[in-house]
Amino acid sequence: MKFSFCNEMFEGWKWEGICRIAREEGYAGIEVAPYTFKYDVRDLGSSERFAISRTAKDYGLDIVGTHWLLVRPGGMNLFSEDPKVSRFTADYLLHQVDFCADIGGKVLTFGSPNQRNVPEGMDREEAEELFVEVLRRVGDRAVERGVKFCVEPLPPSMTNLMETVKEAVRITAKVDHPGISFMLDVKSVCAETKDVAGVIMKYSGMFDHFHANDSNMKGPGFGDVDFVPIMQALEDSGYKGFVSLEAFDFDPDPLTIVRKSLAYMKACEKRQ
Repeated sequence: MKFSFCNEMFEGWKWEGICRIAREEGYAGIEVAPYTFKYDVRDLGSSERFAISRTAKDYGLDIVGTHWLLVRPGGMNLFSEDPKVSRFTADYLLHQVDFCADIGGKVLTFGSPNQRNVPEGMDREEAEELFVEVLRRVGDRAVERGVKFCVEPLPPSMTNLMETVKEAVRITAKVDHPGISFMLDVKSVCAETKDVAGVIMKYSGMFDHFHANDSNMKGPGFGDVDFVPIMQALEDSGYKGFVSLEAFDFDPDPLTIVRKSLAYMKACEKRQ
């Protein structure tokens, strides 16, 4: 299994230092939160994008892809009553596709729960149709740039659109585009069921990315979620992508998290 971690844990650190840690700790890749490099991804020029890619390669790492796509600039929402805001938000996703491709990433994870919330009073079916239309535009750009754009199911405590894996699968099927897929995240699946392995097997061959974390928002091994059946299911399902550590609680510290979480997941692989 190939392992990576999400770089926002190390926000404020130099990129080269993060890459060095990934290499020294035994990771094969890094997943990038674009806002950790620039407030607005459009302000990252070609030379800066090349440097991000080059540094990762120098340390023998793959840039897996990108996530947290709409955190910054602030104020974005796909369903804003202000057409300028909704249009900018949709267009910004196209810039994110370009950024991911430019730094050598292969998959984008679209979570951004606040920016995809359907506002009170908006018809749900109307919102979904708008969302599908945006995803098809984004899918066109994703195919053009050779990346995959994955929607992320998130629990109702975070958003009111695609709150379950089943909904993400349904919407992905409705979009019906080779550039659009979905991904799985352990903490989000745990909000639906404790049988994470069962969900992995149910959607075997359908999801294109995987986030590893505990239901308590910490890294794997820092909570009660048993990763032995999860790692077995990923292997049995034929999953070939990265298992990407995404913690939301950075306690005790990023280095301890990446070190202990990787050791734990590798130990779970051996106990299969």
